[in-house]
Amino acid sequence: MNLHPCALALALVGLVGVPFSSAQAETLLNAQIVTANGYAADAQDTPQAVEVLQPAGADAALVGDLMRSKPGLAVQSDGAWGQNPVLRGLKKESVVVMVDGLRLNSAQPQGAIASFMDLGLLERVEVVKGPGSVLYGSGAIGGVVNLITPEARFTTADELGGRVGARFSSVDKGVAGALLVQRSNADHALVLGVAGRDVDDYRSPDGREARTGYQSNTLLAKYRQRLNEDISLRLNLQRHADEDVWYPGSARSGAGIPRPLGVATIHSPKQRRELYEVGIDAAIGEGQLSAEVYRQEVFRQIRAHASNLGRDYVRNDVSFVTDGARAKYMFAFGGGHLLSVGADTWRMKGDPERYMDNNAPLFNNNMRNDPFSRGEIEAVGVFVQDEFELGRSRIVAGARYDRVSGDAAQKGQGPSAQTTGLDHSDNNLSWSLGVIHPLTDSLSAYANLGRAYRAADMRERFEDSARGDGYYHVGNPQLDPEVSSSFELGLKAAGSGLQYRLAAFYTRIDDYVAGRITGATHAGSGLPLKRTENLDKVTIYGLEGSASLPLGVFVTDASFTWLRGKNHQDDEALYQMPAPELTLGIGQPAQRGFYWRAQLRAVAEQDRVATRFSNGTEDATAGFVTADAELGWRFGALAAFDATTLAVGVHNLADKRYHEHLSEGVSGRELAAPGRGITLSLSGSF
Repeated sequence: MNLHPCALALALVGLVGVPFSSAQAETLLNAQIVTANGYAADAQDTPQAVEVLQPAGADAALVGDLMRSKPGLAVQSDGAWGQNPVLRGLKKESVVVMVDGLRLNSAQPQGAIASFMDLGLLERVEVVKGPGSVLYGSGAIGGVVNLITPEARFTTADELGGRVGARFSSVDKGVAGALLVQRSNADHALVLGVAGRDVDDYRSPDGREARTGYQSNTLLAKYRQRLNEDISLRLNLQRHADEDVWYPGSARSGAGIPRPLGVATIHSPKQRRELYEVGIDAAIGEGQLSAEVYRQEVFRQIRAHASNLGRDYVRNDVSFVTDGARAKYMFAFGGGHLLSVGADTWRMKGDPERYMDNNAPLFNNNMRNDPFSRGEIEAVGVFVQDEFELGRSRIVAGARYDRVSGDAAQKGQGPSAQTTGLDHSDNNLSWSLGVIHPLTDSLSAYANLGRAYRAADMRERFEDSARGDGYYHVGNPQLDPEVSSSFELGLKAAGSGLQYRLAAFYTRIDDYVAGRITGATHAGSGLPLKRTENLDKVTIYGLEGSASLPLGVFVTDASFTWLRGKNHQDDEALYQMPAPELTLGIGQPAQRGFYWRAQLRAVAEQDRVATRFSNGTEDATAGFVTADAELGWRFGALAAFDATTLAVGVHNLADKRYHEHLSEGVSGRELAAPGRGITLSLSGSF
């Protein structure tokens, strides 16, 4: 796609995403991507490694399932629900997760931020790998994951459409469904969606894995109204709720947990995310203004359950409320430049209310014991980005300045409680420079340089408490921000034949924030102590790639990831790095009629583990190979539907017992992944 930047600017108001497809979740090689540059651009022309993933209605379960086996991506999990995306070895703290471009930031220590949205209501997931702080501020060192729901878009005539999907899975006796309805005309556009999921404990080769089931429901409402030819208003309302979510990877006994309690496990009886956003799009002068204000609340009931008591002995209710505003103005100038200037600000507040039973042997005193009080993080940033052509090369350059401040009324409890020295502010400068150059009509080479940062979150600054990993964590309000310097070289080839992407990257992170095992024991709880510190320097480097090749009526595909991380302060492997992996697939696609696809995923042994930093708690993980297959039939018009798909999937065909290296759990006893299972899905559009 050879659109000039000025031509792109003309389409900013009418952005629409990838149409709904009932195919298996896939990477869209030639898709449009909004997240990388802040406006719609061809992924092939973006000077950065990106993935555009399209879920198949209700057929995909969680964001983690969608991202697994993709180049440069991995998943960190502590159960069936809690799955966090990992980008190039960097976990949730160093990845900005968004829904419709709004940060899903919350200071929760347990569970997955990205699981607070149902894939059945998503249009696509955009993943930008590498530094993204210019557009998205703090936290975008590893990259950005943007969960995008369908836009409410205007149409010249009255239109009514939508999609529906249902999924049944044997491995967890699960039932899931989603319904999305869209109504529009020249001046009004409406999107309404509802999704639900009810799954039981899943079966692994070891048997049923206790406490891996949960229930979820999601509501979505988006509305847009055109005031005149130049101005439109929009509203975005979302609510996601979960019940009976357990984190079996947190199960602990022994040190710090009194023997009468038995095994302690963290769980969330109820949790929810709510979003309220109001925005405006306006053509002003030669450019386009986009602005919004929003409030997002993540509420969680966090409980610690004692097996011997048969009840919870820790009860914690907390809401992380974020109020924010942002504005961006884009305009073309100078005969070829597309300039974006903008500002955003957000403030997150959290005030956990925790009660504990700590009067052995009765354990019934219900003592107030908050990890911190009235915590607050505030960020203000301004940025500028320019895209232009120099000869045949396209250049994207940008810079950003941020100020991030944190404070709390109190850190910790009892004699060690701290009420002073808790405020701290950081000033950060981020920048990026990307160049992409066409070598042929279908092959481009690119390079990307960038500097990104991550200010410490509320939990790392203020929380003094025992956690599900079996340690007593001590926060540090004076942490320096992480600062990364990244370099990436890559190739992108797209055409009617062989399509491929290849990237080599190197990232250095100074003042890396991590919890260090000190070898000491916390006096009050008896737990081993883990203190949040800045490491001098860590480096991560690697190779990743993917390819697709038609062979007659078949299509073969492959992807791989290889990366290395080093903790230079301790002169050892970086803690919790994903293992190298290779995925091979073959299938027979079809727009109508019968289709099928089979895939092998091979993950290498991970024996490069941290020993000094982790104090011996990170164990090596055996390699494994899994096989999956799907077959189905795509119908044409059927009853009230324009298109319908019926699909059957078989997962972990050999019933292989394995766990990912980033599975949480007691070292050597991590939770096994789901065993062999069959899924049946039905989806249709109207």
